[in-house]
Amino acid sequence: MAQILIGTSGYSFPDWVGPFYPAGIEKGKMLDFYLEHFKTVEINSTYYRIPHPAVIRNIERKTPPEFEFIVKTHASFTHERREVERLSAEFMAAIAPMADSGKLKGLLAQFPGSFRFSPANLEYVTQGAKLFGDLPLYAEFRHDSWLSPAVKPALSQAGIGYCNVDQPSLPHLLPPESSATTRVGYVRFHGRNGEHWWGGGPLRYDYTYTDEQLKDWVKRLDELRQKADKIFLFFNNCHLGQAVKDAFRMQSLLLKES
Repeated sequence: MAQILIGTSGYSFPDWVGPFYPAGIEKGKMLDFYLEHFKTVEINSTYYRIPHPAVIRNIERKTPPEFEFIVKTHASFTHERREVERLSAEFMAAIAPMADSGKLKGLLAQFPGSFRFSPANLEYVTQGAKLFGDLPLYAEFRHDSWLSPAVKPALSQAGIGYCNVDQPSLPHLLPPESSATTRVGYVRFHGRNGEHWWGGGPLRYDYTYTDEQLKDWVKRLDELRQKADKIFLFFNNCHLGQAVKDAFRMQSLLLKES
């Protein structure tokens, strides 16, 4: 059976104090508390700004040897697509302390909805993976044109993982899947707040999954386990700590199934 690692998309949120973190906790102690409950995390702040290597080194040093990180690629690769080689080299230098530790298990490239499938864009993704050396790359798409039958074979050939998503059922958003293009499965849970998905700011991720919705995912994970040796599950419905609560509930459901 594939190993399933569950975590959240980020951990340093002020509105998690109370719902998850104890009152009065210092921001610098949040990761210490998070480590008591989870064995993996997505680092999303790297999308907005390439950090100094010392910042990444300090984060890595707080974690035990078995902890696993996924880091989101900088916006220059996925959204801006300008000066990609220079900024990707800067990004790689920044995350080197985590990569050198062996705890960095891959990079998430989250492309915007405006980045739609075309042969040229597919080539950009597959060739772009070479910018990140030997680090596994996972591609998340936000437009259903990427359901083209040409996509997953090309990702598989390039060694790029496919990121399954759970999000609202709205026009042109991708539906939930149990796909894998490498031996590592990947799922991100964004919530299903369709009312605030477009232009809702932080409210986009204001959503708590129902028991039935999570149980449906347990079934999909059974399918994904047949295709992968390891599966990462990250909850990105981070508003008011809902990601943590749903991650705990998913852990409980999977324990019952095992």
